[in-house]
Amino acid sequence: MRAIAGIWHWRHNPLRRRTDRWEAWLALMAALLIAVGAPCAGWFAGRAAHGALLEAVRLQREQRHLVWATVDRPASPNPVDPDPESASQHHVHLRVIARWPGPGGAPRTGEVIAPRPVETGDRFRMWADERGWAVPRPMDEETAATHAVLAGLGCAAAVGGLVEGGRRLVVRQLMARRFRRWDAAWARAGQDWGRAGAGS
Repeated sequence: MRAIAGIWHWRHNPLRRRTDRWEAWLALMAALLIAVGAPCAGWFAGRAAHGALLEAVRLQREQRHLVWATVDRPASPNPVDPDPESASQHHVHLRVIARWPGPGGAPRTGEVIAPRPVETGDRFRMWADERGWAVPRPMDEETAATHAVLAGLGCAAAVGGLVEGGRRLVVRQLMARRFRRWDAAWARAGQDWGRAGAGS
């Protein structure tokens, strides 16, 4: 609105310069791009991300399945003490060495995170891929939707930032051009400054 008001008030102002008109139109175009272009870009980006994430959800559900794992022993503690504030500290007492059946019944053994505190010989359910190796649980549709929304918001913010950054860069160039013209005008005026009859 300020850009529109500026263009309207400067239309017939005898003091307006060409760069003033350019700057006002540039502000108007940037405002329109931020108000319309950025949300549209965010919507398309979010929609594309949502489609890709839903496909990932489908593939993960096809390739991952639940198996029963049996605890062999607790995992050896990390020789370097983890940060007490980190997520690894929360899981340090849940890491165990377990065995579970792989493809064709072939045994698999590895270090996994149990879903609850367990002891040797306890069983729990875990996710494995088509090769029988431990993997995280498949992504659900709610998580995919959340990531898609975040991707759309990030894209919209990025577009808005790029537009505003481009506007500021152009305005900076216009200001530099304006200052150069002022310097040239002062240099011409300085040659006759103080002389009798100057400007007559």
